[in-house]
Amino acid sequence: MRRVLVRIFLPLRILIVLLSTAVVNAGSSVSAAPGLPNIIIINVDDLGYGDVGAYGAEKILTPNIDKLASDGMRFTDAHAASAVCSPSRYALLTGEYPARINFWLPVFAKTPLMVDEAKTTVASMLKESGYSTAIVGKWHLGFGHEEPVDWNKALKPGPLELGFDYYFGVPVLNSHPPFVFVENHYVVGLTEDDPLVYGEKAVTREFDEKFDYNVIGGGEAAHALYEDRKVGTLLTEKAIDWVESHKSEPFFLYFATTNIHHPFTPSPRFIGTSPAGSYGDFVHELDWMIGELLAAVEKAGVTENTLIFFISDNGAMFNRGGQTAWETGHHVNGDLLGMKFGAWEGGHRVPFVAKWPGHIPVGTVSSGLVSNVDFLATLADIVGSKLTPEQGPDSVSFLPILIQEEKGSIRESLIVSPASKNHLSIRKGRWMYISGQGEGGFSGKHLGQHDFAGPAALKFTGQVNSDIEDGKVKADAPKAQLYDLDADPEEKVNVIKQYPDVAKELQTLLEKTMQ
Repeated sequence: MRRVLVRIFLPLRILIVLLSTAVVNAGSSVSAAPGLPNIIIINVDDLGYGDVGAYGAEKILTPNIDKLASDGMRFTDAHAASAVCSPSRYALLTGEYPARINFWLPVFAKTPLMVDEAKTTVASMLKESGYSTAIVGKWHLGFGHEEPVDWNKALKPGPLELGFDYYFGVPVLNSHPPFVFVENHYVVGLTEDDPLVYGEKAVTREFDEKFDYNVIGGGEAAHALYEDRKVGTLLTEKAIDWVESHKSEPFFLYFATTNIHHPFTPSPRFIGTSPAGSYGDFVHELDWMIGELLAAVEKAGVTENTLIFFISDNGAMFNRGGQTAWETGHHVNGDLLGMKFGAWEGGHRVPFVAKWPGHIPVGTVSSGLVSNVDFLATLADIVGSKLTPEQGPDSVSFLPILIQEEKGSIRESLIVSPASKNHLSIRKGRWMYISGQGEGGFSGKHLGQHDFAGPAALKFTGQVNSDIEDGKVKADAPKAQLYDLDADPEEKVNVIKQYPDVAKELQTLLEKTMQ
């Protein structure tokens, strides 16, 4: 019922706010069309809860991200709806839990589009509301209808069929082939006489933790345009160019960085700038990218009329770079237990900040429970778009939190999916229920392994969990987990035996929600 009431009454209130903004802008040099705020969602890759200065990082410096937080609102209880990159992006764009379509793992070169073209997305909703829309950066949701994807033809349907007017970026991710750029529907620089070919090695194999498994190669001219250490700079330039060329109209930019997903390939100017190794250097480059984009918004004269969100797609991964950073004293997910792909808090609780001059109070901190699945409902409320129950079915507007009409949580519960179907989890109030043992993510058992995580990693990190002993789940450990996050945010003690009724209630709610 709360969601329905918010949908009915918020547009009128926001209309009043926007009209007042239009009056102010009428006598200023601001170029954007009055009435609708420009919207930028910066969705960064694998940035952990402990990787940002505003969230406690000391060995990594993030002055631009910190400034964004101090100029607006910092969330302390924000979550990705999935601890996995591709399903998380699905949730952000569609307002739907990825588990509803049985979407648990990353997609790669052969996978077709994972989003039904009939679904309303953040981009299509905003486009219908009068926005110019663009995605710059990592897509990672597949192309077309056929498997395997034919990379030598038009890559459609894709972002443009889901509401984006323009797309430029990395089609899969920076660790898996093809290592090329795509603009709108086509691979950039691909020629008919040198096509991409399945079963061949990728052209670029310079960096550790880049995988190809002989999936796809060829396309040498297209691959030559992809220089790992220049990707961050190029994506930033593309985002800036798009802002500059659309400053006179309401625009929506979805800027999805490849930083800080492995391999860690910062521009040479950032190499060695952090005591946390290449991991920290890559975060430093990310912070520079954010600073450049914010400066471009300021230069375009649209800062006062631009709503900016900064969020990570999931928690940090404990790959070799993360392990090295930990050895230097930098804890990638802060004090939270667990890593990317997993159901423990470190896998999905993420840094999230928002800035909207004149609307979001400066320097505020919210402990409200929010998720990236909530963007669709929130932005629909801001622009006055009425969503049906089928549109963004799991999205809940957190606009009242942004403008401080609500100090606590609006969400009653939140479903979080890790990589394992057997670990689907639910949060309600202070309680977190995980339907399996361990974290249900990566399963590497030894230090130095790329997928080192889970119970085995606790021997290295020194973290404690009552179900884990000597890097393994105890033989008598409960089959599921329950944590009181108010009393135990680090998930040290599984209290499911003490509160069986709470666990049963949450299990029932989880099953009912996912029916």
